[in-house]
Amino acid sequence: MDIASVRILRLAFGTAVSLWFSQAVAWQMSFITPALTMFLLALPLPAPKLKMGIGIMAVFAAAVYGGLLLLPPLENQPMVGIILLALALYYTFYFTARGGSAALGTLATAGIAISTAIGTVNLDAVLTIVNGFALGTVIAVLFVWVAHAFINDSLANDLPAGPPPKPPAAQPPDLAVARRSAFRSLLIILPVGLFFLFSSASATYIPVMIKVAAMAQQATNEQSQLAARSLLLSTVIGGVAAIIGWQLLSIAPTLGVYTMYVAIVALVVGRQIFEGRGLRPDADTWSYGMLTMIVILAPAVMDSQLGGPANAKFLDRLWMFILATLYAVGTVYIFDAFAAHRRKDRQAV
Repeated sequence: MDIASVRILRLAFGTAVSLWFSQAVAWQMSFITPALTMFLLALPLPAPKLKMGIGIMAVFAAAVYGGLLLLPPLENQPMVGIILLALALYYTFYFTARGGSAALGTLATAGIAISTAIGTVNLDAVLTIVNGFALGTVIAVLFVWVAHAFINDSLANDLPAGPPPKPPAAQPPDLAVARRSAFRSLLIILPVGLFFLFSSASATYIPVMIKVAAMAQQATNEQSQLAARSLLLSTVIGGVAAIIGWQLLSIAPTLGVYTMYVAIVALVVGRQIFEGRGLRPDADTWSYGMLTMIVILAPAVMDSQLGGPANAKFLDRLWMFILATLYAVGTVYIFDAFAAHRRKDRQAV
């Protein structure tokens, strides 16, 4: 096999096994484990070192508990709290726009948004959810190691002999472009975050907040047309895959069928992510598409196991995903239109 095929198989195996385990133990927020496992395995990287695994957990812990520190000003001095929240979210996007890891940026954004939105409603609930997130992150990193152990790069026949060459030095990013991209992403998530911040049902829509955080990170692309297309296509991919999976599970509601379906989707999506020794140009779109499928489908499956109105909640989340995507696309186009107009004015002067 070539290295791309090895990575596709590893993505399918790791995501499916991670999902099977998380659904079997059925702890709260268990869908975080397959979502993060998929996101890490969708990168053309070797097995993460212990330092990297600890770093991922540390970033999430810092984001979540940093969000908890914003609760006193949000409750006692709302305007000050909102400004501090906006600054914290802005930095997570600026980190990614300057070339930082999108996975770490998404974790940080989601951690801050969720801890503040739910903490203002119910502090006990946010502590339970934070613990579930932390446990899911730890288990996800473990399953990434398991996937690399079972399907490692040595199975590929197109790896060069000897140590890998050093990558070329990355060009320093344009800081003005990075700041503009970060501010555009902030405009995507902040209004939605404020809505959940003042909503008594914010804990119900954690998957929606994760999707919005992922979309905001996804929109760090400088070109509005590419960013809008990626946002729309990833939601369509994830939504259609979730609907098909939901219908399949309504016919055969077993964990085995669920796991096999996720593995098949990962195989199909993986072919659109990996190419040669790197990634396809639109790999991010397909990665975020599969993330969308997981955060729609997995909570709905948990709802059905708990005897809740699963169909209604599934459709409710799906509609909120669609509305959030349309809002994000509109924000990208409007922001870039104003930015382009301002640049023309400066050039005219």
